Amino acid sequence: MAQVAHGHANEGATPGTPKVLQQTKRTLPQWLTHLDDQDYQFIKRLVLASGSLKELAAEYGVSYPTIRVRLDRLIARIRAVDEVPVHDPLQARIRALVANGEISERAARSLLDAHRAAQNGGRS
Repeated sequence: MAQVAHGHANEGATPGTPKVLQQTKRTLPQWLTHLDDQDYQFIKRLVLASGSLKELAAEYGVSYPTIRVRLDRLIARIRAVDEVPVHDPLQARIRALVANGEISERAARSLLDAHRAAQNGGRS
């Protein structure tokens, strides 16, 4: 995709159309597709607070440690999904569930073993 440089619009773009809208045809990164609306709102508010967890805690009406835990869990989920090849969305989803605390690591291993066995024609 052509880049906007020195105030010139992208080739084929409607003049005045924001760059973000011009790029909507791009594929979202896999980690981003595994976030829910609350995660998007959290990230948005974090950015608008210039990354200040103290300010974000005040906005949510919770303590700094509570916001820190929320951010740490979000980071863990993003890392878990990012470590998985894009071609295996089930594995990415299972890792995100573990990182979010929705399933145990033991249950995830069992599911992933069954998934691999199914992919290998029933062989482990």
